[in-house]
Amino acid sequence: MRIILSSNPYRDRGLRVAQESQRILRAAGADTVICIPFTPKKGERVELPRNTAVSVLEKELPRADLLICFGGDGTILHAARDATLHDVPILGVNMGSVGFMAELERSELQMLTALASGRFTTEARMMLDVNVFRGDKLISRDLALNDAVISKGSMARVAELEVLADNVRVSAIHGDGVIVATPTGSTAYSMSAGGPIVEPTSSSLIITPVCAHQLAARAMVLAPERIITVRLPKGNRKYLYLSVDGGKAVRLSGGDRVEISRSARSTKLVKLTNRSFYHLISHKLGGATL
Repeated sequence: MRIILSSNPYRDRGLRVAQESQRILRAAGADTVICIPFTPKKGERVELPRNTAVSVLEKELPRADLLICFGGDGTILHAARDATLHDVPILGVNMGSVGFMAELERSELQMLTALASGRFTTEARMMLDVNVFRGDKLISRDLALNDAVISKGSMARVAELEVLADNVRVSAIHGDGVIVATPTGSTAYSMSAGGPIVEPTSSSLIITPVCAHQLAARAMVLAPERIITVRLPKGNRKYLYLSVDGGKAVRLSGGDRVEISRSARSTKLVKLTNRSFYHLISHKLGGATL
């Protein structure tokens, strides 16, 4: 069992938790390697241990059996696309504030010993294919575990866009934008914008308007086989921005369209505990009810 320990150095100072986990896993017989999930920006200082070899995630994924992410949900989201493309399951250790996708807390590292002998299960999570077209030309392609967000950015103006399902108009939105989320992403930005909480192992497409300037604007839950199109009016001089799982934004202009559909790929999240989704909702959201 070859396991990658990918730790966010801003959450795990000096990679101390990753090193502790490495000692636990090696004692249990696992082959491990420590990586950081991103290349630090120029000028940023990252504290890395001098006595520990640190590799590159992209280099290690093709020959890995499992990936452990230490950080918040953002750390898992950052790794999800590449891990999924290599069919590598992910286990999250929460080093952040909420950590809905994390299986373990910092205090539960001893449970990692089960991984060395393969005593774990995986849970499939639906993903989205997100394609941007300018006319007939494909200008961007991405894969989302949480959501695709089309928004106006920081400009103090109203975004205008049209939402279609299987080429049938669903709504015209005037506001800050729209979120198209998976069930996994239903407890993220979509929930904050008033969207429904959906069990993460289910299959559906969630459309949530953001700060709509319309009394009738409501979130909708669609069947997973629908193809959602978000279209900007032709001749519109206002730029909008697409962000997939909180990543780098793609600028959209009048006439562009974003096509979002269920992906044939799914993220595999490792399960070591028997905690239910309802327990997480209550614990992480302070007693929220469904």
